[in-house]
Amino acid sequence: YLSRIMTIKTILYIIIVPIVIWAFDGININVIFKKNRYYQARIVYLILILCTSYLLVNFFYDFTTYTKIV
Repeated sequence: YLSRIMTIKTILYIIIVPIVIWAFDGININVIFKKNRYYQARIVYLILILCTSYLLVNFFYDFTTYTKIV
């Protein structure tokens, strides 16, 4: 059962992460940061992508799980 959950979530991550990267690519995050803070802006960009991907994967997994019960 646990391996099935991990497989489904892995597939969801493979689908969701590129979509989130594509969506965040439209945001110019460097405007928010001070001059010459490129690496710090990239780290925040990466953290935002990972957090958003995690939230979306868990939302879609929970949504499909709970709708099967109902």
